[in-house]
Amino acid sequence: MEIYENENEQVEALKRFFSENGKALAVGVILGIGALVGWRYWTGHQVEVSRTSSLTYDNTVSALRADKPETLAAAEKFAAENKNVYGAFTALELAQQYVDKNELDKAGKQLQQGLADASDENLQSVISMRLARVQLQQKQADAALKTLENIKGEGWTAIVADLRGEILLSKGDKKGAHAAWEAGVKSDSSPALSEMMRMKMNNLSI
Repeated sequence: MEIYENENEQVEALKRFFSENGKALAVGVILGIGALVGWRYWTGHQVEVSRTSSLTYDNTVSALRADKPETLAAAEKFAAENKNVYGAFTALELAQQYVDKNELDKAGKQLQQGLADASDENLQSVISMRLARVQLQQKQADAALKTLENIKGEGWTAIVADLRGEILLSKGDKKGAHAAWEAGVKSDSSPALSEMMRMKMNNLSI
């Protein structure tokens, strides 16, 4: 069934149908009514699913932040079953829990799952940034650099440059780190971040 943005588009579609299929008017009426009813049912169902997911997400995250160990399994189940923004946000929360516990493998797994579930570009960038930091902690420098390639948008330029410099330095590439931080300083970064990257460059002995 073709999905339309609003009922006006549905009406126009029905008009075109009747115009192009005058000899099958009766069939057209049946299909038109079925499409309208089906659309309303589908949108109503989607709203209810979204409302339920939102409520479950809020309860799940509240329990996680209350540091109740028994909720970890329930949160993982929710994140795995909800392939949408709520699943992605839950995966982020779980990843933070595991980072705090120094269980980096589990944190990375949750972030990978959240990245697969997220459709919004900004959310994908947030998850990718956190995943790259976890990979750096795991001494997976090449994987971290690869993950950074997924981050889009000018607003991320300086932040990505800062982390790229850290990753390259972990590989012993001081010149590469210096170049990354220099590029970050030249970008539209915040004064605080620019100053931090300048300090990092000054501390390099190259």
